[in-house]
Amino acid sequence: MEGIQIREATPEDLAALLSLEQRLIQAERPFDPTIRQPPVVYYNLANLLKTDTFYVLVAEHDGQIVSCGYGTTKEARPYLDHAHYAYLGFMFTLEEYRGKGINKLIVDALVEWAKIKGLKEIRLTVYQDNIPAIKAYEKAGFVKHLIEMRIADRDKL
Repeated sequence: MEGIQIREATPEDLAALLSLEQRLIQAERPFDPTIRQPPVVYYNLANLLKTDTFYVLVAEHDGQIVSCGYGTTKEARPYLDHAHYAYLGFMFTLEEYRGKGINKLIVDALVEWAKIKGLKEIRLTVYQDNIPAIKAYEKAGFVKHLIEMRIADRDKL
């Protein structure tokens, strides 16, 4: 999409990021009945913006933040063929900007960040019923890998 700028987030972006976080929670709520009722917070965004262990990106269009995502390094399980990997999170694009390749621009920038860090494995999580997000990640080169399972009926426990 023309006019989209991808850049590292700054503390001045906090209000916009907090708003995107709430919209992300609202978007994910139909996929996860275990998300508590409001108020809910996924991330300590003020701290994420201050630390060098998270690389937070935003996409801007006409001065408005329309998408975001972060990368961080995680320690792999000891039996895997890599010691660390890049984990991508806080991936969200405003509804009116979806389908325009903005998420891929953020993913591509985070992949470059991972390469610079020497990380050869990149992972993220997505709800299995979130088909539009899965398709967007597949377009960016991701493949399905694991399925997390749960018992949904707590009365059976």
